[in-house]
Amino acid sequence: MPSHRRALLVLALLLLLGAVSLAIALTAGSIALPWGDVADALLGRDNAAAAVVFGLRLPRALAAFACGGLLALAGALMQVLLRNPLADPYVLGVSGGAGVGALAAILLGLAGAGIAGLAFGGALAAMLLVFGLAHGDGSWTQTRLLLTGVVVAAGCGAVIALMLSVAADHQLRGMLFWLMGDLSQAVDIAPALAALAVLALAVIIALPFARELNLLARGPEQAQALGVAVAPLRRLVYALASLTTAVAVTTAGSVGFVGLIVPHLVRLAVGNDQRLLLPAAALAGGSLLLLADTLARTIVAPQQLPVGVLTALIGVPVFLFLLGRR
Repeated sequence: MPSHRRALLVLALLLLLGAVSLAIALTAGSIALPWGDVADALLGRDNAAAAVVFGLRLPRALAAFACGGLLALAGALMQVLLRNPLADPYVLGVSGGAGVGALAAILLGLAGAGIAGLAFGGALAAMLLVFGLAHGDGSWTQTRLLLTGVVVAAGCGAVIALMLSVAADHQLRGMLFWLMGDLSQAVDIAPALAALAVLALAVIIALPFARELNLLARGPEQAQALGVAVAPLRRLVYALASLTTAVAVTTAGSVGFVGLIVPHLVRLAVGNDQRLLLPAAALAGGSLLLLADTLARTIVAPQQLPVGVLTALIGVPVFLFLLGRR
């Protein structure tokens, strides 16, 4: 099969998977809804399912898909930027900065927009701190960036541990759920649509640079010899991966393994051509997190599990399998 036809087939199958995942998310739950009632609600016909669909499940489903896509896209970009298959969206401390901001908001008694705002601010602060320290005198390398990110993440982890130790008992549950990844607060359609818009915009920005990213993955010297402006491209990739991670973490908390595992799984199916890998990773990551969140809120219904627990339970054996294959 020609490569372009294979690429279109893979993307079509991933789009179908996303649609099926959304349908499952809207019908499954502590109260199972027939698909006919869900379809009527989506078409604007007022029925008993409309309140459940629009008030609970649709915003959460769209947020889960957007966050999964953002994390998978950021993971694919980070693995190219650092030329390290173990890189994930959290390796440079963005998640730690967001965690400090979110837990500070909870300690201050804020909720909703306050937590999201401080989490996003913390993520941006960590991003700027890592970039500024790693850039230093201008000798910016993958190793220097990675080590700086690890140190900043460790510092954020220490601050988070301090906050957990001084928090009141009634605040600890919310803090721990946020740190493990939790979409139960995604009940407003506007933030979910905003996260989806950021995902679409990030893919649109990244795709024109797919050829340069293919060359950068082979090494900066070879990419520069072939006419790639390596330094500006690195800054763009770092900024785009960090901002997409910040939006995802602000929306869903620290959901692990999606950004690490999904790019590897997609490479097995489509290869390492960034022109196909980036949109395929976004679709696959969105579907994976959407299915995981549906399982998290139904497996022990009416209780809900943090979705990050399920992604870790899925991601660990999958990663060990991929490691064994290589």
